Amino acid sequence: MAKAKKTKVIDSFDFVAGRILARKYEVISRLGTGWEGEVYLVRECATDIERAAKFFYPQRNLRNRSLIFYAKKLHILRSCSILIQYHTQETISYRGLQIPFLVSDYVEGELLTDFLNRQRGKRLDHFQALHLLYALAVGIESIHHLSEYHGDLHTDNVIVKRSGLGFDVRLVDLYHWNAPRRENIHDDVCNLIRIFYDALGGQKFYSKQPCEIKEICCGLKRSLILSKFRTAGQLREHLETIQWS
Repeated sequence: MAKAKKTKVIDSFDFVAGRILARKYEVISRLGTGWEGEVYLVRECATDIERAAKFFYPQRNLRNRSLIFYAKKLHILRSCSILIQYHTQETISYRGLQIPFLVSDYVEGELLTDFLNRQRGKRLDHFQALHLLYALAVGIESIHHLSEYHGDLHTDNVIVKRSGLGFDVRLVDLYHWNAPRRENIHDDVCNLIRIFYDALGGQKFYSKQPCEIKEICCGLKRSLILSKFRTAGQLREHLETIQWS
């Protein structure tokens, strides 16, 4: 009986600036690294337009399943402005392997984790944090309306850029593969509250927050949060109608 062919393991692509990929894209820099692969800032050679290119480690993309999942999911959710828009897929030869990669819009900004670390005290005041939470809630609501969910919301998965009084936010990844269930929607809501809580400085500053803020955070107790906000839409409506004492 023939043995199954073992997938070659790659843990870094290490593309250097200036390398040309698929005869179409020039590497500018690496934007980030994750469990599934690496994301690079590239420039289309023909147009000079900057794009983001996500390269999947072959051991994380068996039968191209991960890339196909992302492409289809982003296409279904193309009307959701909080998501980065998918363009196409390409393939390169790398160490004797065919490596497909996903090309999408390049979004200017920085990871929310890095943004918060740059702030005074590494946190936002409660009015700034409310604007951030509102932008995220509106975006996640649009995903939920299409019967989808994110599944892995945290400060390392949010790209943020200040825009006037508010925030322009984009989500880096869509995590889970499974068909959405009620608990998946609930997880997204609770994770939104956790991001809000962390942006405010976490436990260290929680006791000094106004009661209106504590009524949103609910001490991060899942049952209390979901008794008030079972969807991102309900959270968004609450933020629009807060009565301040």
